[in-house]
Amino acid sequence: MTEAAATELLTTADGRPLKEALATAQMRAKRRAFLLVLPLLIFVLLTFLIPIGYMLKRSVEHDGFSKSTPTLSAWFEANPEIDYTNIPEEAYAALVKDLAQMQADRNTGMAGTRMNYTVPGTISLFKAGARAAGDMSPPFKEAMIELNPMWGEPVLWRGMDAASSQYTTEFYKVAADRKLTADGWAKGDDNQRIYVYLFVKTFLVSALITLICLVLAFPIAHLLAVLPMAKSSLLMILVLLPFWTSLLVRTTSWIAILQEQGIVNNALVWLGVLSNDGRLSMMYNMTGTIVAMSHVLLPFMILPLYSVMRVIPPSYARAARSLGATSWTTFRRIYVPQTLPGIAAGSLLVFILAVGYFITPALVGGADGQLISNLISFHMSRSNWSLAAALAAMLLVAILALYWIYDRLIGIDRLKLG
Repeated sequence: MTEAAATELLTTADGRPLKEALATAQMRAKRRAFLLVLPLLIFVLLTFLIPIGYMLKRSVEHDGFSKSTPTLSAWFEANPEIDYTNIPEEAYAALVKDLAQMQADRNTGMAGTRMNYTVPGTISLFKAGARAAGDMSPPFKEAMIELNPMWGEPVLWRGMDAASSQYTTEFYKVAADRKLTADGWAKGDDNQRIYVYLFVKTFLVSALITLICLVLAFPIAHLLAVLPMAKSSLLMILVLLPFWTSLLVRTTSWIAILQEQGIVNNALVWLGVLSNDGRLSMMYNMTGTIVAMSHVLLPFMILPLYSVMRVIPPSYARAARSLGATSWTTFRRIYVPQTLPGIAAGSLLVFILAVGYFITPALVGGADGQLISNLISFHMSRSNWSLAAALAAMLLVAILALYWIYDRLIGIDRLKLG
């Protein structure tokens, strides 16, 4: 008799087939495990996945123009092939009708603001056009161009055509420093290309902060790993102490330390290293941002390194030394390779946190120390929500690419964070 047949014949105490009872027990265990993690799944869904999905939706959605200009939007939809250098009279008639309705509904600013994102300076144009639309008579094309020659510019009509759709990729083009022209989207002027510059600046500064944290954290983590438990525990408390202090307090403390009348400059003047008129400018610039962020993020590098170093057997180094290796060779060829998972995990964690940091650059960075996160916050709170969403989505893609590179080079299964 086979094993499967034997299982079919076996029964439980209440007479149920053993196979059926085992399947029921497994299903009950899976259901219990799912119910245990269900609160976490709901929390992640509500606080992470839904906000990210909404952000991605907002990055390609804006109905400020299409909602305010139904007649003109319908004309654009009915005429996909448009010569923007020769817009017909019926298009101007649809525009005048919508402008007059905007003035009656008092929502001129919505369409003008949407257009201003891609064609700067159009808010006042739409407001003036709406005020005059009610008194206009045909031919509307001549009347609108006479009111303001900008109404005859191809770039304006190209922009209105693109804005007539609720969904658009324009905000990604603006985030990539592209500029709308009469011939389409083109590379913007060098003095207007701020977003790509800030992205590059953010990643370079984050890489520098990651390197500084690695250089500072490596000896600390090694000391934690080799010290006796009593001393190691005391040192670990000092490492974890920043987590028990408000980030705002730690950041503002650096303001007191680094400002021109702060502790560092006063000490250097007292020691005679600097004159009273030659104090160092370490605040409200990139120097302050790097120093403060390196201090804030240092524990996130120490803990992954320590988690790897504490399990490295000391016998490996002793064996290498007994075979004639020097201390440097032992460190370089035996010790460091075993710490690579911790180095990679700590670097990944610190870099990602640095890329998205907001409070510290905002408080100590000033105009020169701002990163892309500060510009995203500005657009989100005061300017253009959709552009902020596009910038955030591009940052998210860059972070996901970094995770992919880490997985290909190191392996995500070797990630050790503490």
